[in-house]
Amino acid sequence: MEEQEMGAKFEQKYVTNVYDAIAPHFSHTRYKAWPFVEHFLKNQPKWSIVADAGCGNGKYLGINPDLNMIGSDISESLINICKNRGFECMVSDCTNLPYRSNSFDVVISIAVVHHFSTVERRIQSLKELLRITKPGGKVLAYVWAFEQVDKKGEQRYKEQDVFVPWHLQKQYKKLNQEELPPGLVFDRYYHMFKQGELENLFKKCEEMNSIVETAFEKDNWIVVVDKKQ
Repeated sequence: MEEQEMGAKFEQKYVTNVYDAIAPHFSHTRYKAWPFVEHFLKNQPKWSIVADAGCGNGKYLGINPDLNMIGSDISESLINICKNRGFECMVSDCTNLPYRSNSFDVVISIAVVHHFSTVERRIQSLKELLRITKPGGKVLAYVWAFEQVDKKGEQRYKEQDVFVPWHLQKQYKKLNQEELPPGLVFDRYYHMFKQGELENLFKKCEEMNSIVETAFEKDNWIVVVDKKQ
């Protein structure tokens, strides 16, 4: 329990508080859907009930009007942006989602699991995604890859656990009614996933039936699994 609490406090400082602060600037840069996620959502059966756990600014919540989508995110500032865009959403922790078990046809988790600071908390988040999914339903998870390379073709990250800086642009310095100094840099915690690592974590979840699909897209590992019937 102590390790869980320490992990949660660490993430509060280096994930939640950061996204609360940079939300307007972050949202401005997050408007284009990843092709894999867009294709996945647009090919779900009509009127499917879908949860976006860690929905950010809600860029996927309206991508397919034939789906019934509900969003949640740990950042209240990002959820306020979603609400202002007319989406149904709420503030919640992805390790303890506020939904009944077996409620959703599909659950997506885009660029979320890599923000959890321990293996146990990553597994707990995946278990929650599966818990709220209906038997036979699908879960899509999307995480940053360790195998990223820079423009020179060299390994971008030397370690899996890193801080990725967010440079606040001058026009977004006024946030939460406070004047922040120009050029302020926020450090966000990431665990960079190696190939096969996310699949291995899913395999530790009893409710997972099988790995349906894996892919690599724009420096991200993608895994789709289905839940046991």
